[in-house]
Amino acid sequence: MANNGSIEETIIDLAQLSDHAQVVYAVRHLTAQMGFDENQQSLIATAASEASTNVIRYAEKGKVTLRAVGDGDRVGFEFVVEDRGPGIKDMEAAMEEGISHGHGLGLGLSSIKRIMDEFDIQSKPGTGTRIVARKWRRNA
Repeated sequence: MANNGSIEETIIDLAQLSDHAQVVYAVRHLTAQMGFDENQQSLIATAASEASTNVIRYAEKGKVTLRAVGDGDRVGFEFVVEDRGPGIKDMEAAMEEGISHGHGLGLGLSSIKRIMDEFDIQSKPGTGTRIVARKWRRNA
């Protein structure tokens, strides 16, 4: 299931730091349409913002794809962030909290994994990085 009713897939090109604001807005809008509560909307938007900011900071450009997903009776939100940047040389170190390979706090990747229900990252030095993260909606 690629979308949920009228919710369409959204692709945002990432090239400058201000692009993450568009990601945050789009994530909040789509997750609200899907019925996520405001707290969940904020958390998902934070995770997507962390991933998109990393693309701009380390790879200079890339894209993020936002979409509704389904699995049986479950409905969820997915973001896929892709770049063709330098890749991550030491994934284990990159996933540790407090380890920064740039100018950040070193919380980005580990916080995305903690916030989202599903998290997969593939990276190869010299070819880029791809992150797929999903959050499943909890029924009240």
